[in-house]
Amino acid sequence: MMRPSMRKTDQIRPVSMETGVNKWAEGSCLIKMGGTQVLCTASVEMNQPLWKRIQNKTGGWVTAEYSMLPRANGTRKGRETLMKDHRSAEISRLIGRAMRSVVDMDKLGRHTITIDCDVIQADGGTRCAAVTGGYVALVLAVRWLIDAGRIRENPIRDYVAAISAGLWNGELILDLDYDEDCVAEMDSNFVVSGDGKFIEIQATGEQHPFDRDQISKLMDMASAGCKKLIELQKRVLE
Repeated sequence: MMRPSMRKTDQIRPVSMETGVNKWAEGSCLIKMGGTQVLCTASVEMNQPLWKRIQNKTGGWVTAEYSMLPRANGTRKGRETLMKDHRSAEISRLIGRAMRSVVDMDKLGRHTITIDCDVIQADGGTRCAAVTGGYVALVLAVRWLIDAGRIRENPIRDYVAAISAGLWNGELILDLDYDEDCVAEMDSNFVVSGDGKFIEIQATGEQHPFDRDQISKLMDMASAGCKKLIELQKRVLE
């Protein structure tokens, strides 16, 4: 069955990443994946988080916060509702874990970098776009620290990107948009490093259980999709 967007099963949506979109942030990136748009900023604090200082820990920290603007979806959500959104808290933790997996905290020094990912427009795959764009903002913030003489070595060890995949109308497909995601029989998200290793896998059988063969094929599709996203990250960061 033809996908609503007329894409092939393993085809990702058009993707663009624009850097320097926030003049105040040490790093920023506006990522667009199809109809999904996420503004990612990386803010540098010149000290460790309080819990590290209390425990006398070495090195810095990378954390993240994710949220949607009230009219990011078809129906407006009040700001008070968004502030209490457990989904946003879960995605914030996902983004933070993804970034920390490729950062040497000792080389980062006693600095805290917060990645803010604000969804301007949602059309499926917002968490994946946030991870992919958030990484670009993180790299730019680290470059700022190096240029400012705050750290000597680049603490980032590898690239990070993320993409969704799932089972829709009996077919395994890559990079689900909203029309596909809301009726998918299986929904999954993959966070992948530059060397092709998996950082995190989130998979749910929305309508029925899935088997190993299906998840294995989705992993292959996601790996290929993230490779394309990382190639774009490299071009943007040149």
